[in-house]
Amino acid sequence: MGARKSLGEILVREKLIGIDDLETARRDQRANGGRLITSLVRLGLVDEIKLTEILGKYYGLPVLDLYSFEVDPDVIKMISKQVCEKNMIFPVSQAGKSLVVAFSDPSNLYLKDDLALMTRSKIEVVVASESSIQAAIEKHYGSSGANIESLISSIEDADADVSAEPSNVEFVDDDQGGADAPIIRFVNAILTEAIRSKASDIHVEPYEKRFRIRYRIDGVLVERTQPPQNSATAITNRLKILAKLNISERRKPQDGRMKVRLKNGREVDFRVSCLPTIFGEKVVLRLLDKSNLQVDLMALGMQDNQLEIFRDAINLPQGMVLITGPTGSGKTTTIYSALAQLNLPDVNLSTAEDPVEFNLDGINQVQVNPSVGFTFAEALRSFLRQDPEIIMVGEIRDLETAEVAYKAASTGHMVVSTLHTNDSAATISRLVEMGLEPYVVAEATSLVVAQRLLRQVCSHCVAPAKVPAEILVKLGVPEDELGQYTKLLKGEGCELCNGTGLRGRLAVFEVMKLGMDLKEAIYKSSSPLTLKRTAISEGMSTLRQSALEMLKNGKTTVEEVAMNTVGDDV
Repeated sequence: MGARKSLGEILVREKLIGIDDLETARRDQRANGGRLITSLVRLGLVDEIKLTEILGKYYGLPVLDLYSFEVDPDVIKMISKQVCEKNMIFPVSQAGKSLVVAFSDPSNLYLKDDLALMTRSKIEVVVASESSIQAAIEKHYGSSGANIESLISSIEDADADVSAEPSNVEFVDDDQGGADAPIIRFVNAILTEAIRSKASDIHVEPYEKRFRIRYRIDGVLVERTQPPQNSATAITNRLKILAKLNISERRKPQDGRMKVRLKNGREVDFRVSCLPTIFGEKVVLRLLDKSNLQVDLMALGMQDNQLEIFRDAINLPQGMVLITGPTGSGKTTTIYSALAQLNLPDVNLSTAEDPVEFNLDGINQVQVNPSVGFTFAEALRSFLRQDPEIIMVGEIRDLETAEVAYKAASTGHMVVSTLHTNDSAATISRLVEMGLEPYVVAEATSLVVAQRLLRQVCSHCVAPAKVPAEILVKLGVPEDELGQYTKLLKGEGCELCNGTGLRGRLAVFEVMKLGMDLKEAIYKSSSPLTLKRTAISEGMSTLRQSALEMLKNGKTTVEEVAMNTVGDDV
């Protein structure tokens, strides 16, 4: 092979990187310390898997996938953790007097001699990626084992309910033993506790000097724990394995799904999203718990007159019903409740979603995939060739989708969809701004529903609340109705609500039926303010008015009404 070459020279010779790339990586190495391989991978100048293959080929050494390799715990004791971390190596197996050691950089030949003296063994070198070696060190040396164990014990009985899924479904398993048990049990614990806490999301977040896990409960992020920073890679890898994601890919975002079954038979799906940050991968898990999906229209929380209008609209033979609001406002629950009402044996009901969050029996659910050209518009065109009565479009995002959806709504189909707008009147203006003709919107739209979620007063620490009259007036309560607001409540804070005084959420709605006056205003391309005034004159209760009704009944607080709804200065 001639004179020994450095790692950089090998990669340039093999045309894996250019000279400019090498210089960039060396500057990064000088500035931030660490190893050249680390800089190359961090900067995205080289693919780690390809790098490992090139090094194995160049030195004539086998390449080992440490992620799937079972290691004998006794072999770990032969080389200290400090030596492994300093040189990015890992002892793999032993046969007689030979010790197999994985190297991330096999050009370090002097290290082989040092290890032979240290272990009194013949060293057999294999090549493995640096990230897999780092993960193996954290996994098998148990650097954070004690701390992880204490965190598990702090989540009372957290993994007791988790059981195995059938072999064809990924699952969280609490029966695995061995050196990786603490990490597996810790992941089980955070997943199970999130389910029990009725969290909607789990955020796993690495930072420069800490690593934290937060739950979103009732729309608010709450920090649950800060595991040891050096456990970040192992925890992230465990989640990625469960979601069937590529562990070795750390430079690009990835999305996946996994399923957890509790011992009581309850199943919860998780949607998993990995995002590279400057200090590691952030993982966000969205809990998709079908048992929490309320599909009873009566339980949505609409006022009686709103519910009657909504039910009448979705049972029309054709037309467009739009559910609007920002992300996290409960649109999914409302739209699935409508679909459950419409899901009858004699109806062909199809949905185009991105992503499909809940599987509903009897409904043809389609996952759109824009990366291959299968958009909402394409799915809609296909539906129209499938003899449908009812179509659900996950979201109207562009003019093409809007045109196809409104064409379907005008030609004998009931179409239900969502938009991200602030209120009902703004939805009409948004559709016109997209490029739809006002007459199309006016004639085909049957109903627009805007909604928000407000946090409820905790029923376990509820107490009377005193709110000055001037505050209520500023919220929009007419002075002649102040006498109706005498039973306001608040939560004093308890263990069940984490001291917030609020536990659970309720929906408030603005249901805008398109009457003749409102349609005429749309024909004239009136402003959102004019449309809102017209809708109110036709009997619509605004979001603020609906929220004040909840306040009057002692279900929420003044702060929640003020923060989540806009005043009705029309």
